[in-house]
Amino acid sequence: MAKNTANLSVASSPLLFRHVSPGPGDSTLQFRLLHFWEARKNVKGGSGILLGIEMLMIDSEGTVARRFIGLNRRNQYEKELKRGMIYTLTNYYASNTKVMYHVADQRLVICISHASELRKVEEDIEAILTERFRIHSFTDFEANCDLRGDLHDVVGHLKLVDGHPLHQRPVLCTKDDSASRKVMVHVQLKDGPVINVYLWDEAAENFRVKFDACADTPTVLLVTTVNPKKLGGKLCISSMSSSRVFLDEEVDPTKEYLTWLTTNPGATSSVNPVEVVKAETLTISEIAAFIKREPAKVAYFDCIATIDDVKHGTEWYYIACKDCQTKLNRGPTTLLCPKCGNENATAVANYRVEMSVYDNEEQCTFIILGDAGKELTGRKATELIDTYAEQFCPQRTPPPPLNTPAGTEVEISDVATSSGGGTSASDDEKNAKRTKRSG
Repeated sequence: MAKNTANLSVASSPLLFRHVSPGPGDSTLQFRLLHFWEARKNVKGGSGILLGIEMLMIDSEGTVARRFIGLNRRNQYEKELKRGMIYTLTNYYASNTKVMYHVADQRLVICISHASELRKVEEDIEAILTERFRIHSFTDFEANCDLRGDLHDVVGHLKLVDGHPLHQRPVLCTKDDSASRKVMVHVQLKDGPVINVYLWDEAAENFRVKFDACADTPTVLLVTTVNPKKLGGKLCISSMSSSRVFLDEEVDPTKEYLTWLTTNPGATSSVNPVEVVKAETLTISEIAAFIKREPAKVAYFDCIATIDDVKHGTEWYYIACKDCQTKLNRGPTTLLCPKCGNENATAVANYRVEMSVYDNEEQCTFIILGDAGKELTGRKATELIDTYAEQFCPQRTPPPPLNTPAGTEVEISDVATSSGGGTSASDDEKNAKRTKRSG
């Protein structure tokens, strides 16, 4: 039962996680509970459907595994759960984990069944680690971007918080629940550039509380089980429901990073806060006004608009550099990338769709580029081109125009470039827009 307590160690040696096999098991597992969180099924426009409780635990060998408690047994066990405590578990069921989003090395999920017996061990066992992290580099995150596979941990040097330089020490705690559910920080990785890290929900709230509680402004951030994604052709990192947040002296990896920063003061690059603006929802007219009045800068906005029409008569894709998504130039025998300087660049087809959109006030044209087009159509540009080529190759005609039903409501995460004296056309690569069908 969940309320039972074990005062002594188990009589026989507990089964290690790596020896667990799929199916029912009656052996005793012994572990430290590292973390637990609510498992939810995403539902459009809502907080999701609660499925149960997921847990992260570690055994005496240092292997981390995941456990699941279904909704029907949540009330029986949740009140007994405490992070950092030692537990034993007998009579469980181990199932193969889902393909997406692995939070542990062990691929089996250990599930609580009707016959399970979970007991708290009062004595601490020093042989079982109190934490174990899976920290990866910028190169690793780039290689695993958008794969929805393993969720690893990231550690780096804090640069900006919600667009504010650290020396300004912004006060982040707020009573506005909606505002407290998201924080965007800029983090310098040891082996890479400054990247955007998006913290959501509990991770955002924990960051705000810890940041404001620090006597000195924190400079190192560690976030666990993060999801690497590409937005506007650039790598960014997003927290998940399983993510935890640590600052400065909290855990060994952040302490080590602090030491490294002390001994390598010139190792990190600077960020110009003028180029970073906190994302907020604006109307089309407000974005236009910003472009006209502000000095040259790159800013991020959210904009909700309805599609009126898709511009026809122009190609809906362009040939881009695989590395930086910049439009390639044709050389005598190869394709040239003007940004990377690569004279033999690898080419990839990217979306470039011009859409007439409107909101309650204004109408304008949005240019949908790269990954944003995939979010709108559900398919990569190369897939559409290949499909068309297979069906109509003998005619040697260009691919048909991209059709999106008028009246479709889209949510745009807009990168607006201000030229300082009025609106002007910008490079497509600088004006990538992430579009999501929402109606």
